[in-house]
Amino acid sequence: MSNSFDFTDRSVLVTGSTGGIGRAIAEAFAEAGAAVIVTGRDADRGAHAVEVIKAHGGDARFIRADLGRGGSAIDALVDEALERVGRLDVLVNNAAQLITPSASVEVSQELIDEAFAVSVRAPFLLTGRIATHMAQHGGGAVVNLGSLNGFRGSAGSALYSATKATMHSLTKSWAAEYGPQGVRVNAVAPGPTLTEKVRAMQDYLAPMIAAMPSRRPSELAEVAAAVMFLASDLSSNTHGAILSVDGGAAAL
Repeated sequence: MSNSFDFTDRSVLVTGSTGGIGRAIAEAFAEAGAAVIVTGRDADRGAHAVEVIKAHGGDARFIRADLGRGGSAIDALVDEALERVGRLDVLVNNAAQLITPSASVEVSQELIDEAFAVSVRAPFLLTGRIATHMAQHGGGAVVNLGSLNGFRGSAGSALYSATKATMHSLTKSWAAEYGPQGVRVNAVAPGPTLTEKVRAMQDYLAPMIAAMPSRRPSELAEVAAAVMFLASDLSSNTHGAILSVDGGAAAL
């Protein structure tokens, strides 16, 4: 899929971008001319992601961050990002805790706490700091990664769905809060997307995919393009939107 967006002279921070959807988003922004900050917990995966981006002529650097640690880790990430690129124009809250589908009674309190720490608390703190920075420097865009699960129930996915529904709600609240300050906040809600995890769960997901209007999962590039659209000037009057990239699954 060709990249027709232009993010020249803009800086983008993508959380959880050493693999999967996050890495595809980081690569797409770099291809469009942005200076990209790749983040994640694994330094080797981060270095590899940056190496691939640079090999294709992009501008990227890696900052190791364990977002589940909360305030100190968030502050360190933001401070280092601003030190490296000077200002941030786009924040993509992609990082989320991976959760294996299971009955609610089998979900431990520790996993609940960890999931909300990574998938809700971290983007909450990041958005507070970075959106304020953007407002002080002429504006910017925040794009959250929601999910099809944030719209509808799914047996065995109560915890994951809860975190994503929370991100959908925060998207609208932040749009109301930061829009008047020149910072647009929107979200992309993917359905099944061809990541390594989804490929490994194809048997589990097959009935859902067969019922979707598109009859197929999304490509990584399709999700990345939706994120870039919401971060671009093409959506300059779009605030609080949740853009589904799910083959029509949310319409059923």
